[in-house]
Amino acid sequence: MNKRATKAASASPRVPTGSPERLRSSAPEAVFLIGFMGAGKSSVGAVLGRRLNWIFEDLDDRIERRERRTVAQIFRESGEPAFRRAERSALQDVLEGIHNQARVVALGGGAFVQTSNAELLKSSGVPIIFLDAPVEELWERCRKQASEALAERPLLRSLDQFRELHEKRRSHYCEASLTIETGGRTVDQIADEIAAKLGLKMLEPRSQEGDVE
Repeated sequence: MNKRATKAASASPRVPTGSPERLRSSAPEAVFLIGFMGAGKSSVGAVLGRRLNWIFEDLDDRIERRERRTVAQIFRESGEPAFRRAERSALQDVLEGIHNQARVVALGGGAFVQTSNAELLKSSGVPIIFLDAPVEELWERCRKQASEALAERPLLRSLDQFRELHEKRRSHYCEASLTIETGGRTVDQIADEIAAKLGLKMLEPRSQEGDVE
């Protein structure tokens, strides 16, 4: 066999970008969770972070610390463009720090819809996980959360409006590295699947976690 043939035979097969095999080729330093409201980004992220012994962070919390205002206040006082600028700045800050300490990061429902944020995440090479569920289940989760928090969310006044926004955003979410179905599953089950797909070793759970919220 000549050298060219030997080289071709020994070459590794090409693996599609975003496939589980490519994602497992090197241990990630961060995992980013995206999805619509009610998808379970915070509850799943907290469990995944704890069982990986990684930091868990909600990007909106970082924005609020940096801006010294709540997300609602930023929208109300400065408008959505100002919030999106703060969001992108916070996202850049997170990405610059992941090499120092691994973390799981939950993004707000509209973050990945912004083209600049999606391109920033994709170019960084970090795994982006879309947590998906039927829109009716997302609706019920959100209504339960709002009721328990005694909070009123304008988007929860109409299922049709809720569904319309979900459909508009879902095509963007589907550009993630992986899609994980969360419908009717516990956070432990979802965290286990994410870790398995990424080839990450987790600590044993101390107790069974509950349903996604």
